[in-house]
Amino acid sequence: MIDWQRIKRPVATAVLCGAAMVGLQGCVEMVVGAAVVGTFAASDRRTVGAQTEDKSIMVKGEVRAAEIVGDYGHVNVTSFNRKVLLTGEVRDERMRAAVEREISRIGGVQSVVNELEVGPVSNFSSRSSDSYITSKVVASFIDAKDVFNSALKTVTERGTVYLMGRVTQREGARAAEIASGVSGVHRVVKVFDYITEEELRQMTHRPASAPVSESSASPASYAPTRNPDSGVTVNTVTP
Repeated sequence: MIDWQRIKRPVATAVLCGAAMVGLQGCVEMVVGAAVVGTFAASDRRTVGAQTEDKSIMVKGEVRAAEIVGDYGHVNVTSFNRKVLLTGEVRDERMRAAVEREISRIGGVQSVVNELEVGPVSNFSSRSSDSYITSKVVASFIDAKDVFNSALKTVTERGTVYLMGRVTQREGARAAEIASGVSGVHRVVKVFDYITEEELRQMTHRPASAPVSESSASPASYAPTRNPDSGVTVNTVTP
């Protein structure tokens, strides 16, 4: 008889690493807890509407950003619960602001977290390293018993790991702690939408077929902190 518990982690890690190395981008984002060879059940705390809009926002955002930066930068657009994270490199501050302004105009976008760096475009080696770091962070989440994998999304850029998702303060702190302990991670930035423990309990006891209501998913329910220097809604953890 096959011991699936023993092989679950190695298989998941191998699949995640392989996926991370395919189609490398300057930043690598992966949905944590997505079905990996049928091993994990996908469960999302966003409404169906939010999930659909996030996909549309990312497609439109990548196109519009590319039109602005051309060959003078690369921009990765990640949307979670209608909050957009911008990572990558641009030529100057003017281009950085132009990208943020254009992305904020996309229908459905509720906020933009601009983490674009002014500087040269990252090379293949840097992007490969980011891909590998992402795979290790995701594998660490899968291995942990106290992290709700499918509530998280992980993005890596130049050794900085960005964590997105709908989590409680407790879950967010634990996820950041795990990510910060992964080798190669220089910094962890939390870009979360926070929910209360009571909201989490309600989600946990909701029938699997019952959709998340738009009211319970509204970012207005959360109270993230704001970085006054960059206007970015983040918390940073340095290993």
